[in-house]
Amino acid sequence: MNKIVTAAAQADAYFAELIREFETAPLSRRSLDRRSLFKLGGGAAGLVLAFSLVRGREAEAAVPAAGDPALNAYIRIAPDGKIQILAKNPEVGQGVKTSLPMIVADELDAAWSDVHIEMAPVNSALYGRQIAGGSTSIPMSWDILRQAGAAGRAMLIKAAAKEWKVPESELTTADSHVIHAASNREIGYGALASKAAQVPVPDPATLKLKTPDQWKIIGTSVTGVDNHALVTGKPLFGIDQKIDGMLYATYEKCPAVGGKVVSANLDEIKKMPGVTDAFVLEGNGVVTDLMPGVAIVANSTWAALRAKSALQVTWDETSASKDSWSALTKQALDLSGKPGKDVVHKAGDVDAALAGAAKTVEAFYSYPFVSHANMEPQNCTAWVQGDKAEVWAPTQTPERGQQAVAKVLGLPNEAVTLHMVRGGGGFGRRLTNDFACEAAAISQRTGTPIKLTWTREDDMRHDFYRAGGFHWLKAGLDANGKLVAWRHHNIGFSADGKAPVIGSGIPPSEFPLPMVANGELSQTLLPLMTPCGAWRAPKSNVVAFVVQGFIHELATAAGRDHLEFLLEVMGEPKHLPPGNMQAMHTGRAAGVIKLAAEKAGWGRQLPKGHGLGIAFYFSHAGHFAEVAEVSVEADKTVNIHKVWVAADIGPIINPSSTINQIEGSIIDGISTMHLELGIEDGRIREGNFHEYPLLRIGQSPKIEVHFAKTDYPPTGAGEPAFPPLAPAVANAVFAASGRRIRSLPMMKDGAFV
Repeated sequence: MNKIVTAAAQADAYFAELIREFETAPLSRRSLDRRSLFKLGGGAAGLVLAFSLVRGREAEAAVPAAGDPALNAYIRIAPDGKIQILAKNPEVGQGVKTSLPMIVADELDAAWSDVHIEMAPVNSALYGRQIAGGSTSIPMSWDILRQAGAAGRAMLIKAAAKEWKVPESELTTADSHVIHAASNREIGYGALASKAAQVPVPDPATLKLKTPDQWKIIGTSVTGVDNHALVTGKPLFGIDQKIDGMLYATYEKCPAVGGKVVSANLDEIKKMPGVTDAFVLEGNGVVTDLMPGVAIVANSTWAALRAKSALQVTWDETSASKDSWSALTKQALDLSGKPGKDVVHKAGDVDAALAGAAKTVEAFYSYPFVSHANMEPQNCTAWVQGDKAEVWAPTQTPERGQQAVAKVLGLPNEAVTLHMVRGGGGFGRRLTNDFACEAAAISQRTGTPIKLTWTREDDMRHDFYRAGGFHWLKAGLDANGKLVAWRHHNIGFSADGKAPVIGSGIPPSEFPLPMVANGELSQTLLPLMTPCGAWRAPKSNVVAFVVQGFIHELATAAGRDHLEFLLEVMGEPKHLPPGNMQAMHTGRAAGVIKLAAEKAGWGRQLPKGHGLGIAFYFSHAGHFAEVAEVSVEADKTVNIHKVWVAADIGPIINPSSTINQIEGSIIDGISTMHLELGIEDGRIREGNFHEYPLLRIGQSPKIEVHFAKTDYPPTGAGEPAFPPLAPAVANAVFAASGRRIRSLPMMKDGAFV
């Protein structure tokens, strides 16, 4: 048992590292040092630019010698004028394969029609951390990519000035051309490419970046570069990969994490049509790498899956999970009404403030475990040939995938080549690379290229789940209906008995604690073996439901308008701790709350049985407020008619993909209000969509998105739009029916529970 708990703790620590890196990294404008900005290529080869994202000694080591054929670059300009821009981060539907190159192209002053986009190779020395997670792609790349484009533009201008023997100050650029208005001359970037390659690299400090009024591509709606290929069925995804001589595999693991194989009917499986082999892998016992199981290899996916359905395994579950949701719920209820074991935050005298309050409100909130349920189940193609391996993986963390595969195979990291391929949904599930490790281990055993495909049941029962949880809250109001005391007991889970699993902890800066003179946050962590992981807006996706729902309860108890009460709690405009761009700003929060309320017509007369609910949440550096309009019928059926979204995430790079992400968050949020996983004896009960019903097209509401115009740097949109949805809907249900929703799923078969 200790081994699997340690493995789960390693997984949780990894997720925490990713989230912590984003939350602590400064969003102040980054710049490239001279050594990290370099030029390669020349002659007929055209212009090639590459920019290292790392610093110091690592940056110096990352700069290859001129003419190195292994160079990976952001920008390549061919003599025919075609411009290739490489997208450095994995694409899992969030649109970065389009939006990141848009930033480069705008500063380069390229005509978008000249641009061709390819995925960059996995190379941390050149690109730094390449990751799709934490809504970090835009904010962590913004300045560097702008500088990349601006440097290319400067070099092209210098080459043209030398060619025409005119001052650089007389030259401008537009649509992939350098222009000299005084002599009515212009020249295309392709014709200048080889000459520009001979120009000294500009000092980054001299680069002049465009101002927002000069942007031509940034801020315009650009269709996704893969859209035509997507709708015409071109092979883009991990599951589409093919290699000559490839065999197909599936992998069966114990339904309770931590179980080991005792025996299996391997001889019978090997006799089945199309099966070429079947064998046991002992694994390394790390849930994010390779757990014990039975591999089946066949000449087709169908043959492998058919054989899997006939597989009979006897498992040793001595050290396997015995987790039970019903037992955990009972423990949490027993803790309700009591302070937690560990105090996370304490200010003032909460006991005295509650005792002196004119009115107190108490509530218990809960929510279940849920699955990522990516549309594309986990899959990977791997080919291990002796002391080297090649992997095609739809991963959100390619560098981590490379390292994990190398560890499982017993090879050095540099012996593993990992290719980023498009993933059919991420949401945090593909931050781990267990599927890549499994494919590689099977390939190493067979000596052949292997495509591993999980079934939907594998995907749902061997996920890294959003942790369930429980919260007991008590707050006090004075005679004027103002918040004077706040006590919050978070009942979460731990894999190692020390730290909360991902999504189970709450920081001391959680709103509204910094705004309350008498506030306390404590936690109790129950032991858990079920693997948990980052799940779209980790922690925020459930804490928003609890905190914003309870604030609505307080406004109701005070007899005050919820909008007015919420704005009052925000107080004066200021950054909350830690005081940087990763911290909530109460002024920006108030701005989006007012914007959402205005667009929704807050306070207007509604039909009988209808209600409006509002909620705000800050996560992943994004400030979002949402208003939901719902109706509740006599049979308790809930209809969500419309959702208004107001966002403050700085300048919008590509409105098309940004709105798409926000609308997806709303739809995903409504789905999640219906969903739950049952856990008993360490096993996940649900296995497919008939038991786990995602939202259908006909159930989708109208969604209206509005962006606040601010001068802050851009932040992400893939996650922060999700958290406010559930509390907005729950608050609207109360407004429409008087029924308070304190647990998820809040609806089953369309009706609230």
